[in-house]
Amino acid sequence: MGTKVIKKRGIDVEQVQPGLTPPPPTAGPSFPKKPRLTGKSKKRDIPEGLWSKCPRCEALIYDRELDDNLKVCPKCDHHGAIGARERIHSLVETCTFEEMDAGMESVDVLRFKGVASYESKLAAYKKKSSLLKDAVVTGVGTVGSHRVALGVMDFGFLGGSMGSVVGEKLARLIETGTDRGLPVVVFSTSGGARMYEGMFSLMQMAKTCGALAYHARQRLPYISVLVNPCYAGVMASYASVGDLILAEPEAMIGFAGPRVIRDTTQAELPDGFQTSEFLQKHGLIDAIIHRRDMKTRLVNYLDFMMTGRRVLA
Repeated sequence: MGTKVIKKRGIDVEQVQPGLTPPPPTAGPSFPKKPRLTGKSKKRDIPEGLWSKCPRCEALIYDRELDDNLKVCPKCDHHGAIGARERIHSLVETCTFEEMDAGMESVDVLRFKGVASYESKLAAYKKKSSLLKDAVVTGVGTVGSHRVALGVMDFGFLGGSMGSVVGEKLARLIETGTDRGLPVVVFSTSGGARMYEGMFSLMQMAKTCGALAYHARQRLPYISVLVNPCYAGVMASYASVGDLILAEPEAMIGFAGPRVIRDTTQAELPDGFQTSEFLQKHGLIDAIIHRRDMKTRLVNYLDFMMTGRRVLA
């Protein structure tokens, strides 16, 4: 490799430098960069399943406190969704509930075809809610001093939709109440008939109402409790024919949704339309009861409605 001789003025010594480009000067002292802050840092530190946000007041509530309060917000009294078994536990006396038809399951009679098959949806919901096989739990239990035929629907299973199993379980429950001389209490929450079963679902409307007609002939009371939301085929059948119709505060109740009615009638709907308060004002609902008071009020109603039969007994 050749070299290049460079003479600098004022200096007698000749400096020999390589003909290549000299390396860059060494970098100065480096300072550590500040870590970039992200919005995800604190959320990872909070375990899931400990806190819930109220959909109305947006307050953060400790889940255990919410469970102890029957899923009612302690800040604003908003009634959240509650499972069927949780509700039964809050109503009946300890170890008195005898479940009926626990193994009954829906089948895909129509071979429904869609984005996902009916069978796969049923399997997914059964896995999600391991304690449920369909949208209603039925059985006989003791409420206060009264033996009651009790049915409780669960909106978490396919939107509480009424298929063949829901209708059959409720019809058998009502018939059991008729045979044993028991009052019937049904908590209804549903989006309506189950579209996957077509006319088999619609037939349950007539079947349950027919069973209630025989129950009424025995002068036995039927109490219907409407829970948010309660719509369509369920509301058009057994949910609306109770001797006494109760509801929870601010429950949405109706046959069709407000948007469908507004688009059909081309009219503005009144404030509070289809809420339990609106329907009580117009005479459909007899009483609106807070969830914490539901058991006490049911016992009072049953005391009054079963007085005559107790005297005869």
